[in-house]
Amino acid sequence: MIVLGVETSCDETAVAIVKDGKEVLASVVYSQINIHEKYGGVVPEVASRKHVQKITIVFEECLEQSKLSPNDIDLVAVTSHPGLIGSLLVGINAAHAFALSYNIPCIEVNHLTGHIYANYIESDFHFPVLALVVSGGHTELVLMKKHYSFEVIGQTMDDAVGEAYDKVGRVMNFPYPAGKAVDDAAHRGKPQYTLPIYEDNEGYNFSFSGIKSAVLNLVNKYQMKKQEIVIDDLASSFQKSVVSVLVQKTIKAVKEFNIKHVIVAGGVAANRGLREELAKQIKTIPNVILTFPSFKYCTDNAVMIAVSGYFSYLDKQE
Repeated sequence: MIVLGVETSCDETAVAIVKDGKEVLASVVYSQINIHEKYGGVVPEVASRKHVQKITIVFEECLEQSKLSPNDIDLVAVTSHPGLIGSLLVGINAAHAFALSYNIPCIEVNHLTGHIYANYIESDFHFPVLALVVSGGHTELVLMKKHYSFEVIGQTMDDAVGEAYDKVGRVMNFPYPAGKAVDDAAHRGKPQYTLPIYEDNEGYNFSFSGIKSAVLNLVNKYQMKKQEIVIDDLASSFQKSVVSVLVQKTIKAVKEFNIKHVIVAGGVAANRGLREELAKQIKTIPNVILTFPSFKYCTDNAVMIAVSGYFSYLDKQE
């Protein structure tokens, strides 16, 4: 089955074609990062206008890259939620119009299931699977006992981890998006500053607003005293606190639910600190597989939507 995926949930206009949920035949992503960087974040109205300008071009480039015609496509999959309403509507309308024009079935999928299924490009799933979803808008632990079965066992009660990285990065004067810059700085520095770690030993929920406020307060305190703060060390301290919570709860869930396969999904899956610490801890548990998406599939893309759409379609046929 050849699936064309469409992703416009935020500030990437993306179309991809994937065969049988595994073989990537084409992938085109137009990113708006340079446009929104000067605003320090994504401006929804600007994002949706840029999607309108680029969506047809991205469709054409993807088909040309794949050397396929629309008649070769068996299914169209498009992100329907969550995301920016204006941006989502551009992709949804384009996907349905394309599907209707060539009499192809069209299926709408959840953006987060796409991030989870980005891992399927790297490895088959070995159930039960635990997905740690970490992105700019979401932080969740998701239990999967079979394909396209999702049970959220933990989630953030306030800020998502990626949002915390961007807001802390702004305090450190890093440009948007700040996640990679904070990660790089953390690897240069040492965790010399004491920051709070959210404690909830009973459950799997997360909270990152406290540590975000603690970083801001620490910076303000040093500035008022006219003392120098070492940004690399602050980044290292922040990352150590955040990663320890993510890893601790993931390992706890692995043991409680007898997980065979841990996957990490979303933009923060590219974080080296998280990759290193989680890999280190997973090694201590026998017979548990750990996989991450390729870096190019951590951020928003349409490959993951095509793969998710493929499995959603199969699930509906059962």
